Amino acid sequence: MRPAKKARIELTKCEAEVMDVVWDKECVTVNDVVEGIDRELAYTTVLTTMKILEEKRFVSRGDKIGRAFTYTANVSREQARAGMLKSLTDQLFGGSARSLVLSLIQSEAVSAADIEAVKKAAAKLEKS
Repeated sequence: MRPAKKARIELTKCEAEVMDVVWDKECVTVNDVVEGIDRELAYTTVLTTMKILEEKRFVSRGDKIGRAFTYTANVSREQARAGMLKSLTDQLFGGSARSLVLSLIQSEAVSAADIEAVKKAAAKLEKS
């Protein structure tokens, strides 16, 4: 997988939906993406999104299958998550990961099981 430029990886909701299909299928056509997304999106919307992702160098256009080009990811799901998390931390928490984590833990979206999993992960990190 060829990495994108050193710029932070940030995806819109639509771009993230498209990239999920690309990551899952590894090599796709626009029609594959249209069929792989859970909501109805026009072919032209997906095509435009693929072009934007290609301009951002998050995907590469490959060979043609019939009249359709194939696309593969240049960035991993993990790289995208890290970039989006960094953006969220910078934008909403002044760059403080501590503030982000504390905010998450105090929110109603986090269950007791989630907190227990975080405690176990933190304990593992402390041992290393």
